[in-house]
Amino acid sequence: MRTLSVPALPALLLAVAAFAVPLVFGANAYIMGLFVSGLIVSGVALAWALLGNLGGMVSFGHAAFFGVGAYASALLSARSGLPVPLSLLAGGAVAALFSLAMLPALRLSGPYFALAILAYAHIFKILATEASWLTGGSAGLARFPTLPTIAGIDFSSRLGSYWLLVAMVAACAAIYLAVKRSHVGTALRAMAESEDATRVVGVNATLLKSWMLLLSAFITGVFGAMNAHIINFLEPDYAFSGSWSVLPIIAAIFGGYRTILGPVAGAVLIYLFDQLVAKALLPVGHQILLGVLLAGMILIAPNGLFGLFGGKRKRAAHAAA
Repeated sequence: MRTLSVPALPALLLAVAAFAVPLVFGANAYIMGLFVSGLIVSGVALAWALLGNLGGMVSFGHAAFFGVGAYASALLSARSGLPVPLSLLAGGAVAALFSLAMLPALRLSGPYFALAILAYAHIFKILATEASWLTGGSAGLARFPTLPTIAGIDFSSRLGSYWLLVAMVAACAAIYLAVKRSHVGTALRAMAESEDATRVVGVNATLLKSWMLLLSAFITGVFGAMNAHIINFLEPDYAFSGSWSVLPIIAAIFGGYRTILGPVAGAVLIYLFDQLVAKALLPVGHQILLGVLLAGMILIAPNGLFGLFGGKRKRAAHAAA
């Protein structure tokens, strides 16, 4: 009889957990709200890992894409009457469009690229604050549609938005896997080993990096738009908060950013730990505990939580050989 492979086991456990959450916590609106927020962080963490792992570019500014996607979707649905499902995709498209302004930063690498993207995020936040005629400025933006009811399912409810986000995260993970297994993924992995060597054999490294930045921005923008329609309120300090850059990074590294499932599980675990444990133990400066948790994980398992499964698989393969 064929046994379950180790890589499939984490996926199965995540699927079981996803179905178990509503059964166990469905009656608790607060806990379900935490899972909804955790899944939003999961989506952004996946987008960050997509850029960082495959694209080889570490970003400190994904809050820029998150905020732009949120404002774009809210404004398009409120002022042009665009249906919310389409405005979510439009929010991602506008975030990808705004990321074109960051293409000059692709000339940079390492910490210089990361800091350049961080600067762009700050610029977008200032623009959203100053353009009060469009965004409402620091007073905020509130009058825009919530998630709709489709086929009898109210997606504005905690349970409805939870299942929608589960489907969105799964779709993004599938996209990540498809890119990783494609010729583009092969070229990106070769680029990570030696960008100069791949250029010599005719690979357009700049074009590949550009596509990864656009895709990462699109995914982040969609989740930013989703978050906007869930909370039904926006203001620049929240939409472009540094938390939307920092939490996904911590989550992806904690879960294992070189895996596909690591950022997903890491985001939910990190967010729940922050809200239920860290804030209770240290109401002011609770982010310190996230740093301690991340440092401990790096010391114990440098490849993250899901990197442990990969390590066990390799050790088992060597033992069998």
